[in-house]
Amino acid sequence: MAINPTFHAAARPEWDVPALLEGLKRGDRQTLARAITLVESRRAEDQTFAQELLNQLQPKTASETFRLGITGNPGAGKSTLIEVLGQQWIASGHRVAVLAIDPSSPQNHGSLLGDKTRMEGLSRAPEAFIRPSPSAGALGGLHAHMPEVISLCEAAGYDRIIVETVGVGQNETAVADVVDFTLLLALPGAGDEVQGLKRGVMEAADAVFVNKADGERLTMARDAQRQLRQALQLFHREDGWEVPIALGSALEPKSLVDLFELLDRGMRWFVSTGMSEKRREAQQGVHFEQRLQDGLLLWAQRKHPTAWEDVQKEVKEGRKSPAAAALEFLRNLAAENR
Repeated sequence: MAINPTFHAAARPEWDVPALLEGLKRGDRQTLARAITLVESRRAEDQTFAQELLNQLQPKTASETFRLGITGNPGAGKSTLIEVLGQQWIASGHRVAVLAIDPSSPQNHGSLLGDKTRMEGLSRAPEAFIRPSPSAGALGGLHAHMPEVISLCEAAGYDRIIVETVGVGQNETAVADVVDFTLLLALPGAGDEVQGLKRGVMEAADAVFVNKADGERLTMARDAQRQLRQALQLFHREDGWEVPIALGSALEPKSLVDLFELLDRGMRWFVSTGMSEKRREAQQGVHFEQRLQDGLLLWAQRKHPTAWEDVQKEVKEGRKSPAAAALEFLRNLAAENR
């Protein structure tokens, strides 16, 4: 039963794209938040305005901005490290945007979005922008519109972008498709570190940081560092970059000097060798394919809603395998559009 069946929400006003562009140029955080809301919207009527906005943005180069991805198991201390790192970058004259992804409810795609409260100090800094977003069921620890959100943040003048993945496990390699440099956080003494890390995320990592390496855990952290170094020797990188492994504690800023220097060195190396620009070019191709797949799927669902519901029902009831049903649906679609 509706709480108030006589209530009718007011019609949503159309988006003012020129005003959004002007606000982004000024670096206005409220405008940036509204622009992200527009881009993340699933409403068909909003997508026209979103594309109009995105098409007018001037893309930034890898020498102008640095996109850092941070991934790791829950409890690895990602949010704590991001707060310290963000404050360090702000002190060096940068503007920092943190795009933190929280796990969503499988029922309604809602999310607790608690990262902003965990980064209380950084969230108060006028040079910082923190945007927690729900994963909305997307795989890989990100959400589908992350590339566009990054572009909006850069358009608003943020030259250090930090993307924090959900942290639901070690299968989060999608972050490498949106950033220039991926940092993997590991923990000392959390079982067998090497066995706990999957091949995909190990290959995607450009650096590893063993966090919480303090007090009695320092010896275990050094053991983990040694094991990880041995494991990384099994992977061959065509770009010639040697993945460094640092250790320290996000609760002890003095122990993070090596990590700060490592990130700075990595950024300069990838820019100077042209690898950052090559990555961004490759990422554009990946994003195009993803948007094309999403668009084709949505188009097929809307063009043949009854056939779509029928074939889904057949799959769920076990009358057809997913592969056979998908192939039949695609053949019928292709035959109709020849």
